[in-house]
Amino acid sequence: MKKIFATLVLSALMALPLSAQVKFGLKGGLNVTDMSLSSEVFDASNRTGFFIGPTVKVSLPLTGLAIDGSLLYDFRSAKVDNELNETKTIKQQQLAIPINLRYGVGLGSVASVFLFAGPQVGFNVGETDFNWKDTSNYSLKKSNFSVNVGMGVSLLTHLQLTANYNIACGKTADVTLVKAASDALGQVAGTQSRSRNNSWQVGLAYFF
Repeated sequence: MKKIFATLVLSALMALPLSAQVKFGLKGGLNVTDMSLSSEVFDASNRTGFFIGPTVKVSLPLTGLAIDGSLLYDFRSAKVDNELNETKTIKQQQLAIPINLRYGVGLGSVASVFLFAGPQVGFNVGETDFNWKDTSNYSLKKSNFSVNVGMGVSLLTHLQLTANYNIACGKTADVTLVKAASDALGQVAGTQSRSRNNSWQVGLAYFF
């Protein structure tokens, strides 16, 4: 899957026309367990991590279409219970590389709204093996593949607000494009169980 992802990214870059507009920026935000249009999203009880890193947006000559990509430090934590009802906090640190295709509609010269979706590859840069009171252990995947689906608002050409659902699809070595699409659609439709690594993400980006 890593080779397929790299090939898709390279092909997309080579296919970009010379007239495409490129903007660089910085992106950051929160991973949250619950999504609602209120200040509760930012309460500590809903906060499971954060992400931050550089981002780039390429606006295509076709009206409304664009591609964006980021290199993000992504931190997540979650409390899990074992069969003895003991609770332990799992922390995951990874470098996440999301690549999204987006379509936007302008609301005058001040703002625009857009929808986006695309694949994401994450590489674990933190601890991978954990012990549970020396009686059992577990490990985090060295790499994983997920899909993002979301929407956003661009303000005054520099600011960008986004909200998306990140859907875990498995290890990069185990996932095919067909399986990833099937898993994502099944989880959104509710016909397939959701992974614990799924999360809502609220982001803010500034383009220079």
